[in-house]
Amino acid sequence: MRSAEKKPPTPQPHRPPMDGRRWAGIIVGAALLLLLVLGGLFLRQEDGERTAAQKRSFAVAKVTDILADDAQPEPWSGGLRLGSQEIEVEILSGPHRGAVLETINYLSAYANVDCELGTRVIVRLDYDDQGEPYIISVPNYDRGSVLIGMLVVFCLILVLVGGKKGIMALLGLAYTLAGIWFLLIPLLLRGAPPIPTSVAIAALTAAASLLMLTGFTRKTLVAALGCVCGVAVAGLFAWAVGQITPISGFNMSEAEDLVLRAYDSPLQIRGLLVSGILIASLGAVMDVAMSIASACNELREVEPSIQPGRVFRSGMNIGRDAMGTMANTLILAFAGASLNMLVLFQVYGYPMIQIINSDTMAIELIQSVAGSVGIILTVPMVALLSAKLLK
Repeated sequence: MRSAEKKPPTPQPHRPPMDGRRWAGIIVGAALLLLLVLGGLFLRQEDGERTAAQKRSFAVAKVTDILADDAQPEPWSGGLRLGSQEIEVEILSGPHRGAVLETINYLSAYANVDCELGTRVIVRLDYDDQGEPYIISVPNYDRGSVLIGMLVVFCLILVLVGGKKGIMALLGLAYTLAGIWFLLIPLLLRGAPPIPTSVAIAALTAAASLLMLTGFTRKTLVAALGCVCGVAVAGLFAWAVGQITPISGFNMSEAEDLVLRAYDSPLQIRGLLVSGILIASLGAVMDVAMSIASACNELREVEPSIQPGRVFRSGMNIGRDAMGTMANTLILAFAGASLNMLVLFQVYGYPMIQIINSDTMAIELIQSVAGSVGIILTVPMVALLSAKLLK
């Protein structure tokens, strides 16, 4: 009886060990994060007199008694009680911890901190001629513990669902936020040009975040290059439209306060609009870039002999599915942020010609469309880089 011929084993795709590269990426990313924070703290050191906001004193307090209350709900206020309260509070933080003070808490439609027994609030303090503290106002509820709890729940969900990738995603998020707060904003306040600075920070944060997520790999290189190119395209598109329109940072709603600040500082307001668009589009562009690079890399590992043209076409097909949802997400995010403005346009019955040509609507449209253009053009760039660099 002839023995059955043995079939040769099916070749398995070669997957190089990733632990060393990934740990190297984590170490480099963590080192960059530390250097970024230290550099930002150095940049934020300023000499001179403190600002009015820095001179204000705030403390956490708990309402211990309601001495008087004449607030009543109004039909137009959506259930908010309007009026005033005379309250007694105990200071829970700061140098006056334990002190019991009384104050008048005014309730309006815009500042409405409706107090009950045990409500934790933020109070603003000042001092009389004898140096004794008294309460000027009750500006906010004490939301710190609730917000911290919300962030903890978010982190737990991300780690439980994502595992190690979730932890790396948290580190990348921390790096991005630190890059904006500790490096980008201090550099802008010191007179750095907004657009090149934002592109550089976007490149730095994208590279570090992707290094911590996937380590030193060609996939990381492709995603990082594609992300930087996509963000730069979004900024270039917004700048070009702003030059033609024309529109700049002076058209933004916060321009008046910024002008007062920039009067005696090197802050450059004109490029802040494009800078904001670059930062806003960074997350969506990074998502699309990594999705395409990861899929193309997996395709190359499964079929090592695949031709670069096939990799490019596959990347384009994957990107076409992703870019529609990402562009839609970005436009809806900007629309949601400006929902109050859209409602007011309907309330006042502005003619469409005024709505389209207003500064506010123009800024929202430029932000939405520029970010979407960056996402769309990221797809062919990452597909081409994947075909050329993924070996």
